[in-house]
Amino acid sequence: MSSEPIRIAMWSGPRNISTAMMRSFGGRSDCAVSDEPFYGAYLQATGQRQPMADEIIAAMDCDWQSVSCAMTDTIPDGQSIWYQKHMPHHMVADVSIADFPDHRHAFLIRDPDRVVASYAAKRVEVAAEDLGYVRQLEYVDWVAQKTGETPAVLDSADILRDPEAHLRALCIALDIPWDSGMLKWDIGTRETDGIWASHWYGRVIETTGFGGSESPIAPLNEQQKSIADQCRDAYLKLSELRIRL
Repeated sequence: MSSEPIRIAMWSGPRNISTAMMRSFGGRSDCAVSDEPFYGAYLQATGQRQPMADEIIAAMDCDWQSVSCAMTDTIPDGQSIWYQKHMPHHMVADVSIADFPDHRHAFLIRDPDRVVASYAAKRVEVAAEDLGYVRQLEYVDWVAQKTGETPAVLDSADILRDPEAHLRALCIALDIPWDSGMLKWDIGTRETDGIWASHWYGRVIETTGFGGSESPIAPLNEQQKSIADQCRDAYLKLSELRIRL
């Protein structure tokens, strides 16, 4: 493993155990974490009226280039690894994955039926483009072309089924040492959580580790199923590339 500082960009769709993964990396002894640093800029640029939009914009740096520069700056708290939780659909201005050529990239996916069902449970409307599957696929292709290797892709269902095995495989793919602190964390919020934690993170705030296999989901209505189906082709292509153990 290199002695140089390591910056990891985890590109995840929403409602995809991405916060649990952030907790997992935050449990490491060598790792700082950042929670969706482009969210405020995305909301300001798009005008999307998502929950707590005004509070998020007021609380965050909403300048794309400023945020991008910050994500390549010195790693916080004197740590050697920086785990950055990113949403690909947040990258709508003149920044993209190409602004992070020296990051180590990984991708977190989830069956679109489950993602849409999770939004429905929060009574939040969503469109297919908000779920990020197509851009995830584009970003995987970008990394593969740049490095000559397919980046790490993990499905949340696989992680929940066997957390340690898949987290160990992810560490190998990212060329970082294994740390057993990735399996357990303290209950509650973190200073590094986005201001939106009070609305979205209710379940993970109450956890101390990854849960078991996913439970059955309620049937989707026709509109919800249509949104999930629009994402399925990209999801299946990503799924073919995922880490398999």
